[in-house]
Amino acid sequence: MAKDIEAAPEGGEFSAKDYSDPPPAPIVDFEELTKWSLYRAVIAEFVATLLFLYIAVATVIGYKHQSDPTVNTTDAACSGVGILGIAWAFGGMIFVLVYCTAGVSGGHINPAVTFGLFLARKVSLIRALLYIIAQCLGAICGVGLVKGFQSAYYVRYGGGANELSAGYSKGTGLAAEIIGTFVLVYTVFSATDPKRNARDSHIPVLAPLPIGFAVFMVHLATIPITGTGINPARSLGAAVIYNTDKAWDDQWIFWVGPLIGAAIAAAYHQYVLRASAAKLGSYRSN
Repeated sequence: MAKDIEAAPEGGEFSAKDYSDPPPAPIVDFEELTKWSLYRAVIAEFVATLLFLYIAVATVIGYKHQSDPTVNTTDAACSGVGILGIAWAFGGMIFVLVYCTAGVSGGHINPAVTFGLFLARKVSLIRALLYIIAQCLGAICGVGLVKGFQSAYYVRYGGGANELSAGYSKGTGLAAEIIGTFVLVYTVFSATDPKRNARDSHIPVLAPLPIGFAVFMVHLATIPITGTGINPARSLGAAVIYNTDKAWDDQWIFWVGPLIGAAIAAAYHQYVLRASAAKLGSYRSN
């Protein structure tokens, strides 16, 4: 474990900062299976992803219904929350749910985030697998609730499923998912960096805000391309409940893209940004 060296003011002396990197999580930790804290965290991930998908997909269906020209014949184009409102629904819910669950499970709510944190040795393989299963099941249940409560509109308005938009190639869709997930996972690493937490006491309290904002900004950029996945559980849950050929044909994009983006973000943060600080010392001035 390495302590960071902070640069002193001109004429001063260098001093060691009272900070140590936490030890990496074991790849396989069977002892975790005997702890209630693991199962409590898994339940939290399930419930959080269920709530996320319910609110987010319900917002999408509601917007499409309100902006349907056959329903609203006067001003359909300006009705509903619009793309901006949909982006806020996704980003806002992530902000709320990360805030609520961060102290229990870490507030992943996304298999890509869990995968990136596993690659960085922040969580064990067992915890990562259980989280991903819980997230996928929660997403399916959340979208199922939307279909149950809005059965008249759910299929008619696309079920909130991620599909590659007409006019875009699969390569473009894949690139959009990779870059979008990189932005999200990079933000997660930066917002939860223990070095920053040790230096700036306000960082842990504010961590959910930039994460939610990252989701919001990525949705603004990629809704026109893929409907914005950046969360394999979100895409899987909608595909399972909507269950059309188009949703399943494009499903691989919403797994391969986010997992690649998460891996790149983990490598960039751990081996470029944090490795230099650990080995060479931080040259940021107090």
